[in-house]
Amino acid sequence: EVQFVESGGGLVQPGGSLRLSCAASGFALRDLSIGWFRQAPGKEPEGISCLDATEESLYYRGSVQGRATISRDNAKNTMYLQMNRLKAEDTAVYFCAAELRGGPCIWRYYTAHRGQGIQVTVSS
Repeated sequence: EVQFVESGGGLVQPGGSLRLSCAASGFALRDLSIGWFRQAPGKEPEGISCLDATEESLYYRGSVQGRATISRDNAKNTMYLQMNRLKAEDTAVYFCAAELRGGPCIWRYYTAHRGQGIQVTVSS
């Protein structure tokens, strides 16, 4: 069975950190480009960070540059997003996604596998 299950979201205070995880089963993340996306209320999904299968192409959205780190653990077949120094504007539903080919870090491109979405709220 193909599954892509997210975890790690929740309520975080401004300035805090969290790590989102996305565990895959039924397919191998190591062969795919991976990406993290988020959607705030009333807005279109935006790409936060993407990493291709060779790990030669790495993208970070300007607003998270220096605060976010994308990674994968092939042994665990899991991908991660570490977010530090969180801000209120980081509040959104976060999605993991994977795609067969490398390409732009945009939501409509990453269609092969998508997580269910997880809420991250940054508030005091």
